[in-house]
Order: sequence, then C-alpha cells, then structure tokens
Amino acid sequence: MDVDDVLAELSSSPRGLSSAEAARRLEQVGPNALVSHGARPLAVLLNQLRNPLLILLVTTAVVSAFVGERTDAIIILTLIAMSVGLGFVNEYRSARAVEELHSQLRHKAVTLRDDKPVSVDVTRLVPGDVVQLSVGDVVPADLRLLRADGLECDESVLTGESLPVEKQAGACKTPESPLALPSGALMGTVVQNGSGVGVVVQTGADTAFGAIAARLGEHQPQTAFQLGLRDFSLMLVRVTMVLAGTILVINLALGHPVIESILFALSIAVGLTPQLLPAIVTVSLSTGARRLAQRRVVVKRLVAIEDLGDIDVFFTDKTGTLTAGQITFAAALDATGQSSQELLRDGLLCNEAVVTDGQIVGGNQLDRALWQAPAASALAAVRVQRLDTLPFDYERRLASVLVQEDGGSRRVIVKGVPEAVLARSTIVPPRARDVLGGLFAQGSRVVAVATRPADGQTKLTADDEQELQLAGFLTFLDPPKPDAGDAIAALGRLAVEVKVITGDNDVVAKKVCADIGLNVLGTIRGSELDKLDR
Repeated sequence: MDVDDVLAELSSSPRGLSSAEAARRLEQVGPNALVSHGARPLAVLLNQLRNPLLILLVTTAVVSAFVGERTDAIIILTLIAMSVGLGFVNEYRSARAVEELHSQLRHKAVTLRDDKPVSVDVTRLVPGDVVQLSVGDVVPADLRLLRADGLECDESVLTGESLPVEKQAGACKTPESPLALPSGALMGTVVQNGSGVGVVVQTGADTAFGAIAARLGEHQPQTAFQLGLRDFSLMLVRVTMVLAGTILVINLALGHPVIESILFALSIAVGLTPQLLPAIVTVSLSTGARRLAQRRVVVKRLVAIEDLGDIDVFFTDKTGTLTAGQITFAAALDATGQSSQELLRDGLLCNEAVVTDGQIVGGNQLDRALWQAPAASALAAVRVQRLDTLPFDYERRLASVLVQEDGGSRRVIVKGVPEAVLARSTIVPPRARDVLGGLFAQGSRVVAVATRPADGQTKLTADDEQELQLAGFLTFLDPPKPDAGDAIAALGRLAVEVKVITGDNDVVAKKVCADIGLNVLGTIRGSELDKLDR
C-alpha cells in the first residue's frame, strides 16, 4: 500500500498520535510485549507428574501399604519423590535462567506524541504511532516505513542471513514471503545503517517476531522417548493386571482363602512393578543435562536430551552456522577476470564505511570488508579528492562518487549490484558476463564497479550513472567455519541426513555445501515450498 493509504487505514498521520489517543489504543490492543511463559513452578511440576509409570508406582505404594508392607511403600514413595524432585529442579532452574535473561531487557523508542518526539517504553507503543529509527536501534514493532534515508536492517534474527537488507519507503510488489518487505521494518531486527521513520502497524504477538515467540511458548508435543516410555508403562499395567487377576482366579479355584488370595495377587503386582525405573531415567537424563551445561547448553526439558541420539534428519541454517557469518573481501578482478589493484582503489573511493583514525567504526559489511583488505591502507594513501557522493539506495541499487585525481582529471565511479551496473554500462568487455557467472558459481558475493569521465563536473546526480564503462568486480566471501566439514562428516557417519535452510542464493549455498563436503541432491525455493499441500 502507499504511505497515505496506510496512514488512513491506521487513522494516523506523519505527526503521530496524541497522548490521549495512544492511551485509548493501549487499553484496546494491550501492551506491545510478548507473552512471557516464564518459570511457573506448578506447570513444571505437573509436567513431571504427567507419566503413566508414576501413576502405576503410586498405586503400587498404596497397595504395599494396604497389604502391610509399609517399608516398601515408603521406599517407593521416596524414589518417586526423588525422581520428580530431580527433574523439577533441573527444568525449573533452566526456566528461571531464561526468564532472568528476558527480564533484563528494557528498550525505549523515540515516537511522535502530541506532534513532538518523546522517548517511551516500547511496551507502550500502539498501532498508528510514528517511530524514528537510527543506527543501532532495535526495531520495536512491525513498521511501515514513511521515510528511509540509506536505511539498512539486520534481519538475521528472523531470516538467519547476516547481510543487511536495504529499505525503501515506496510501495513494493507482492513479496515472495511475509518477511521480504523492503518497505517494512520488522520487530526485533536491528538498524545497521542510515535512518528512517515508520508507522506502527502491528504490535506484540501480532508481529512476525511475536508469532515465532508464541509458537515457541506453546505446549510442546511429547517426544518419541516419552511416547515409548508411556507405552511401556501401559504395557506393564496390562501385564500386571492380567497376571495378578489370573493368579487370583487360580488361587480361588484351588480353594484358598479369599483374603489370602487377594493379598498374594497384590504382592505379585507389587513385585512386577519397576520401582527404580523413573529414578534411573531421571538420573541418566540429569547427567546428560550436566554434561551439556559444561558445553554452555541450557536444557529446558530433560526428555529432549534423549532425542539428540535419535536424530534422523538434521536441519541447519547456513550463514553463521555452517559459515563464519562474517563477510570478508576476496579479490578485485577486472572485467576479464584478472586481479586489479586499481579496481580495489576505486572500491575504496566509492565507499560508505566510516573510518576514524584508521579504525573502521561504521558502514555496511561490504564496504567495511573492503577496508580490511591487506592493500587498503596503501591504496587509500594515494591523493584523490572526493567532490560529491550519491549514497546507496534500494531503488537504484547503486552508490556513486565524483572524484578528482591528483593530476586534475575528474571521473564518476559507480558501484553496486552487478545487474544494475551492467544495465547502465555501454562498454562491457566480451568475457565480463562469463566472469560474473563463474564468480557466482564459486559462491562469491559480487559487487560490480564502473566508471565514466566527468571533466568539469562539480555535482553528482542519478542521471550521471549512465553510459558507464564496466571496470570489474569486487568479490566477497562468507567462509565456512573450520570445523563445519568435520561436523557434517560426523553426522554422515551417524547416518543423519542433513538439509540446509537458507535465505541466500541457491548457487552460493551449493558452493558452501560443496566446500564442507555436503553433497547437494536438489534445492527447493521457499515460494515453491509454500505451494506444497503437505
């Protein structure tokens, strides 16, 4: 939707809401907060008691007391208490740790109230509030952008991809997924570059982030281990009832006294019950939890530990999991595929990284990676004056700079998405497109660079980004983690099938998989997955 239509739909304006209207909407929609499922002792305790075997053991203890075996009853009840108590302590401690981490998070947002900017707690934001965004801000709700000035958001919390996403204020076509919204800023994402203003569209559990959090808090289905233990317990109950009943009938048929026959059958039932089984299971799982804790893993449910050994199919993210999650500069290649220091220098000139006293303090990942190239300092020392710049934006997908060389000549340097640069280039060497295809096949992220003469020019406009000569390609890599290949090989030896879920280019994903020894049998896009019936 267009901005005006969005504001009309929300009964808001670029000046935001009044304090009175915001208070009224807060009463209506509730706080902009995710429902905390926190550490609830009773819920954790009931989860421990939801076990058919425990019911059988309690019944056994009651029967033991009834037949005069009070010592046995006390021992059984003690074992039950130890088993339930140990499981309760482990899971409640984990729940408290997660809750304490959550309680330490407090965020403020700058929003327009009564036509002036004020700082409010994010929980008090409502649909229709106009929020200002700047570098480092965590987006406090799902926003429709009203203005975006070089705005880029790190959406890895939702998509797993570390490369920031460029944003725009204009209406966009129907996206491939609900998260692919260039005109929206989503709750939980982080502003990495630029600034912007947006109107709150959704808050709390209605946001994309909130929907994920709500699903995580839903009642967890029983694991295969729990189902197996339940079936085993029910089998024991049936076997015990059949045997005890059969023995009772036989004794009565043989003419034995009724009371003695009943007591004997109950004794048999008590003897068939595995009183130590719950304690053994709980102690074993607690030992696993302790070992995982030594590796800095928080175990929220003890029964989940057993499932770690039952994995048949393992789904993994790519960026930051199989790869280091850090973009590094790989090479500067001219249009024929040869290394070019001149091209690297052009990339440093057309660059939006913030460098202070030789230290990189800001900017997008690709520009920062260029300054981390070994030859960057020496090339930057060459005297070149930057006269004017056009920052990168989502519409153009380009960044440009007007420079004056030491000899006085001037030229425009354009850097951006290869498709956009090639579309504006009139001079493209014959092998350039083959070189570009090869770089994509190698799993590289590619930025194209082009130039044109600009003698006598003092200002730079978007019209100057035409009739360019392609200079070459800057390539970047997100290298695999050193131990990723060993982990994949270990899973292979355990007959575990691995599937990679990524928002990255499928060619890049295949290259990363090949580098770590993972054979790719096929790929499927998210849009194709959504169309499947099951």
